[in-house]
Amino acid sequence: MDKHIFYKLCDILQAKGLLRHTNRIKIEEQLAIFMFIIGHNLRTRAVQELFRYSGETISRHFNNVLNAIMAISLDFFQPPGSNVPPEILDDPRFYPYFKDCVGAIDGIHIPVMVGVDEQGPFRNKNGLLSQNVLAACSFDLKFHYVLAGWEGSATDLQVLNSALTRRNKLHVPEGKYYLVDQKYMNMPGFIAPYHDIPYQSREYTGGYHPQDAKELFNLRHSLLRNATNRTFGALKVRFPILLSAPPYPLQTQVKLVVATCAIHNYIRRENPDDWLFKLYEQDHVAHMEDSLPQLEAEQLTAHIETPTVDIAFETEELEITSQLRDAIATELWSDYINDISPM
Repeated sequence: MDKHIFYKLCDILQAKGLLRHTNRIKIEEQLAIFMFIIGHNLRTRAVQELFRYSGETISRHFNNVLNAIMAISLDFFQPPGSNVPPEILDDPRFYPYFKDCVGAIDGIHIPVMVGVDEQGPFRNKNGLLSQNVLAACSFDLKFHYVLAGWEGSATDLQVLNSALTRRNKLHVPEGKYYLVDQKYMNMPGFIAPYHDIPYQSREYTGGYHPQDAKELFNLRHSLLRNATNRTFGALKVRFPILLSAPPYPLQTQVKLVVATCAIHNYIRRENPDDWLFKLYEQDHVAHMEDSLPQLEAEQLTAHIETPTVDIAFETEELEITSQLRDAIATELWSDYINDISPM
């Protein structure tokens, strides 16, 4: 985080009365302690040596800043608007086909530390303890919405159901939709790829060309939905505390996910040319994820399940969504075979 952005955040937190100077520690140092911990995945003892304060003081100010960030976090999550995202509008691979798409949704498994008696529900399909976090991402690497705290054993569709029915729910503008992957159903507000058809963009390597409209749709869908991988990638590189289970109470671990996403959005808003964002704006960078710890491992096996949804939709609504996907695929294929749209 650049200095001017750091000091601006200090001013925001002070102006809202969320942090105040103490006799010993100014707001700037309180925020610095917090940022060092989440930005370097440091434990209290290491921060004690760095800042020359007791463990109790470090812990108290860490929690004070975390709660302050949480208090203003909604200010940094902007829901999608009605305009076509420039990443779609300016790319002939995606426009006009996906003109009503506002972003992409995916789940990520963040390591979690819980007591032995609580571990069962948090153990995911790979045997790892995690919380299943849902995020709705824009195509410019920001988070529209984040829901953290679900147990690792929960399916991504269960978490989405929760996001759509809770008080602070995920909002999908009328007539718009998010892209989702094969773990989700194709349903109003959410367009999934065709099942049993190659999906991941890396499956189309070696000069392979799509053979029909469904394959082409899945390819373009995958390329566009890649924004979630790049957004998550930038988040984890900036805040490595998310790469391991920190020794905090569960509620603190949940807050950390939301707080880091909020700060991520704040930095993106205040400094769009930040070096890390510039790096992850490139499509190919998402494949660097293969070298990172296995946070999203459950995604590798979840696609074999048949998605089911708890939210009630009329048969006609589901059919309309299916027809929309088919119409996009048909238009894509028609232009593709006539060499109107480049790969």
